[in-house]
Amino acid sequence: MTDAAEQKTAIDGLPPLRAVIEKHDLATKKSLGQNFLLDLNLTGRIARAAGDLADHTVIEVGPGPGGLTRALLMHGAAEVVVIERDARCLPALEEISAHYPGRLEIVEGDALKADFATLAGEKPAKIVANLPYNVGTQLLVNWLETEPWPPFFDSLTLMFQREVAERIVAAPGSGSYGRLGVLAGWRTEARIQFDVPPQAFWPPPKVTSSVVHLVPRQALIATDARRLSLTTQHAFGQRRKMLRQSLKAIGGQALLDAAGIDGARRAETLSIEEFCRLANAST
Repeated sequence: MTDAAEQKTAIDGLPPLRAVIEKHDLATKKSLGQNFLLDLNLTGRIARAAGDLADHTVIEVGPGPGGLTRALLMHGAAEVVVIERDARCLPALEEISAHYPGRLEIVEGDALKADFATLAGEKPAKIVANLPYNVGTQLLVNWLETEPWPPFFDSLTLMFQREVAERIVAAPGSGSYGRLGVLAGWRTEARIQFDVPPQAFWPPPKVTSSVVHLVPRQALIATDARRLSLTTQHAFGQRRKMLRQSLKAIGGQALLDAAGIDGARRAETLSIEEFCRLANAST
């Protein structure tokens, strides 16, 4: 990172992120899927992509040394709740909390076990995060399967590997279309906002990342979220096979007949509406 870029990270009156990492000896851990985003220009862009933050509880997963946390606070979030599993990062986050008194709540724990609706409190929530690579997809599925719907959050603004982002926004017939595309397309309007190059992180990952913004749909095709998830899991688990074969474990041809779908088709050709019909027929 250039000297100029280092100086820009101090625009909020806190030390540059590289200095924070060095001070607290925050070597990244592969086991936690950590890649720290250092450029506050980029973290600011992510915060802006989430829209107006003033009237929401903003929840962040895996803040690490707090680069995105600082951007969220700088861009008007009145209340930010961060969930951090790595205890080594807590002192750095406490320093941010002291700089923004009363606006940052730090929760130590595993995001996969967290009760996000309770963390949101009385206000509507926005979830904004550079998700750890090793749990990002599962967290998204958990949020997409949230009940009741419309959910406790007004939007999700999340960073994934580009390949995962493409799966989230994929349309029927594309090579990236699968379970994530069905669930995200059924319950949200999802779009890729922008890409983030590897050199923006420390250490640099081997892949480009993308920020995805998802807004819950208010009106849905009626079906059960868990049943739809199970149906797509089977259908795309053997995506090269015909549906009569890939869905054999949950009803096979009889299920397809009940839903009015040709068993010779393959999963990637089905629309979201047709997957919902399959899920409903499996009751």
